[in-house]
Amino acid sequence: MFPILVIAIGLAVLVLGKRLAVLGAAVGALFGLGILHLFPELSSPVLVIAIPLVLAVIGFFITSFAKGIVTIVLLVIGALAGAAIMLGLLDLFGINFGLLDWLLAVVGGVIGMMLVSKFKEWTLIILSGLIGALLITRGLTIWLPFLQGLIGTLLVIVLAGVGIALQGGLAGKPKAGA
Repeated sequence: MFPILVIAIGLAVLVLGKRLAVLGAAVGALFGLGILHLFPELSSPVLVIAIPLVLAVIGFFITSFAKGIVTIVLLVIGALAGAAIMLGLLDLFGINFGLLDWLLAVVGGVIGMMLVSKFKEWTLIILSGLIGALLITRGLTIWLPFLQGLIGTLLVIVLAGVGIALQGGLAGKPKAGA
């Protein structure tokens, strides 16, 4: 059940990630997975499902109700997304630096926040592509452990590219003939 849920959220954000509520839910789910990575003692099956799911619901509702303060929400989502992407990449590679993981998450958060403030729409598209790709790969890695490492990284890059192309309008629009 858990991998299917993670993959479904990843697919939704790959296609609909420019919608703030969907992106908020995906960021919450990926952040929940990052928390599980930082606290391996939280490995009870209920918590493994509950933490990402609760954070996804919170992310969805916060972004749904806060349309009036979109800029602030986008900065927060950018910061959380940057931190979640950093933690997701560390987990994908099986890297655990202990306390340094927290510092890297903060650096990722600052980068995400800076990108959102400068390039709002494209940042949302790129972040949602990366988050969706990471969620899908994380879900698949549970069933297919060989996806960790280089193969998983390539899968993340390909899926992120597909999501960015779909949401950015770069794919599927034929050019007008001469």
